[in-house]
Amino acid sequence: MTATLIDGNALSKKIRADVALRAAALTARGHQPGLAVVLIGDNPASEVYVRNKVKACADNGLHSSFDRFPATLSETQLLARIDELNRDPKIDGILVQLPLPAHIDSHKVIEAIAADKDVDGFAIANAGALMTGKPLMRPCTPYGVMKMFEAHGIDLAGKRAVVIGRSNIVGKPIALLMLDAGATVTLCNSKTRELAAHTREADIVVAATGRRNLVTADMIKPGAVVIDVGINRDDDGKLCGDVDFAAVREVAGYITPVPGGVGPMTITMLLVNTLEAAERAAAQSQR
Repeated sequence: MTATLIDGNALSKKIRADVALRAAALTARGHQPGLAVVLIGDNPASEVYVRNKVKACADNGLHSSFDRFPATLSETQLLARIDELNRDPKIDGILVQLPLPAHIDSHKVIEAIAADKDVDGFAIANAGALMTGKPLMRPCTPYGVMKMFEAHGIDLAGKRAVVIGRSNIVGKPIALLMLDAGATVTLCNSKTRELAAHTREADIVVAATGRRNLVTADMIKPGAVVIDVGINRDDDGKLCGDVDFAAVREVAGYITPVPGGVGPMTITMLLVNTLEAAERAAAQSQR
């Protein structure tokens, strides 16, 4: 058996087309969705991410503002700029690109962003709302994974799922989203004993650790859904995930590739979060 490929590029294009239509409709009613992106310093990877986010906005009918500051910017100055953006009615989402310089407390910065504009979904208010099953802003990568399940008709109710990785960005929120969808979820981490004993029983495995080839074919139940969120490089410098893709593909029922799987969905769901925030703001202004 060769697994069905879950193509993140194709699904991303479909979702972005819907975003563009909804953004155009909202703009026609006088409220163009707006995303503010803030970059501090000159981290090359961050520059690429930010450029892609700004371009994605322009390509899909969203307005974006881009603040670029030197690494010497003070925490006080950054918090003041976030306060301005919180109060700007043209801005529906605020994204401060991480990592931040060492002298700036990233937790304090994230918490300064208004909960209804926290399009990364990282703030405590949004994490808490997610835990209670009433999410306002879902973190982009987990939200994208849930859209992948939906697009392929993968019903999570009653399924046994294993998440490898306990980060606040991917591991914990995807576990909560799957739990809310009716799955029985085991959350594993670097201290988990006999990891394979857990994954072999799972209908769904989500790998999000950043450890190349952590998940091998003998760890997967035949027909299972395997979602690879990891980003690594192989011996030739090519992108790869946490899953031994070639071998696992011959066992799994569904699998995401790296690149071209979960990755393209992350920025797409950032657009969705911004659009949904704009739609909520427009609805409130009409009351």
